Amino acid sequence: MRPTEGAAAALILRDVEVAGRGGLDVRIEGGRVAAIGPRLAGRGAELDGRGGALIPGLIDHHIHILATAARADSVALETARGLADVAARIGAAAARRPAGAWIRAVGYHEGAEPLLDAMALDRMAPRHPLRVQHRSGSLWILNSRALGAVLRGEPAPACVERGDDGRPTGRIWRGDAWLGERLGRTPPPLAPLGARLAAYGVTGLTDTSANTDAEAAAILAAAHANGDLPQRLMLMSGGDLEPPPGVRLGPVKVLLDEARLPDLDALVARIAEARDWGRGVAMHCATATELAFALAAFEAAGARPGDRIEHGSVIAPEAVPQIARLGLTVVTQPGFVAERGDRYLAEVPVGDHDNLYRLASLKRAGVRLAASSDAPYGEPDPWTAMRAAVSRRTASGAAVGEGETLAPAAALSLYLGGFARPGGRRRRVAVGARADLCLLSVPRAEALRMLDTELVAATLVDGRVVFERAAGRAVAA
Repeated sequence: MRPTEGAAAALILRDVEVAGRGGLDVRIEGGRVAAIGPRLAGRGAELDGRGGALIPGLIDHHIHILATAARADSVALETARGLADVAARIGAAAARRPAGAWIRAVGYHEGAEPLLDAMALDRMAPRHPLRVQHRSGSLWILNSRALGAVLRGEPAPACVERGDDGRPTGRIWRGDAWLGERLGRTPPPLAPLGARLAAYGVTGLTDTSANTDAEAAAILAAAHANGDLPQRLMLMSGGDLEPPPGVRLGPVKVLLDEARLPDLDALVARIAEARDWGRGVAMHCATATELAFALAAFEAAGARPGDRIEHGSVIAPEAVPQIARLGLTVVTQPGFVAERGDRYLAEVPVGDHDNLYRLASLKRAGVRLAASSDAPYGEPDPWTAMRAAVSRRTASGAAVGEGETLAPAAALSLYLGGFARPGGRRRRVAVGARADLCLLSVPRAEALRMLDTELVAATLVDGRVVFERAAGRAVAA
């Protein structure tokens, strides 16, 4: 029996802390919390909580599941130091693969150097088709072998950049859907990712990929149904989508690119189309200009509960009250302060440093605020992101927007909102609630002081144990 099939067997969690009260037992039946109290009677399996806190399972409210799983077989370039290091890493990957085998690299950033093109990649991997993804996720760069494989001698679409000579440069902007069609879709193994996330206490995922179609949705739904991806799923998409059984349908994802902003009336019409489908709208806003454009569109079309700002990477002070007035939710990535903060301090104008990935100022203004990883563009460990929300420190120890720090309990709460209203009312361990739970090895007060992944003792989805640290692995259903 897989985690998402049928009714879960009865389970009693012994000696756990619930909402600050220790020494309690929790009985789970049919995938829900059936009773909470001391020394509960019952038959069936038992799990000794040893005084640890029992909290709702965490939800990563913005992740790209298939891309994160594919990353495991990719060349990581996030920490590459300049073009020579990029070339060395790709060259090493080429040496391990037979000629003609594809190489995929992710996390590339050009820094002060010229942006890569097909000719530069040809020198790095002359015998392999190579594609390199920019860290922004908006750009793929292909070498000549890869270009030939996807173009097939046919006319190139608008997403394929051309040089002054009219020939493709190798750069493909916002062309994921077209690339997917040309390359074919071979889904990466999802079980390792599902197990990794379960070890973090993650029981829910919102996939925010704009290119999710019926095929991708079916792949994810199947992985959920067979237990490879035990987390509950909500899927966004860039267009209309019929969700497969067992999967929630989320807002329509709108990718805004400052260099190619659409006509405002067209964006307002797109919001109206999402309303016709009965869905909210989630706007990708990584710059202050993109955010201003999104807010103008929501002002014109009217914002509704469930509408979201994704990232909110740069939020000017004057935008905060407007976001609050419109009732928008901001789903941000506090982990980026730790992961990328030093680079931000070097590259972002000083006047914007306090505007990066705001937290506390949004909460003070009454904005619904939730957190996420944006994996594979960020690390999927939510506990690392919580610590970053509390410290606002970069890898080198520098501060980024110290006025935006959150208390540990508020940082944890960023992952406790529901699918429909991230940043809204926190889910709680209560009778009748779904048994999507995270058992910690210590009481809540101690866990808040540490905010460490290693504190996750067990993770339950639908009342089934999908990870148990005592076993050191995901638990087979």
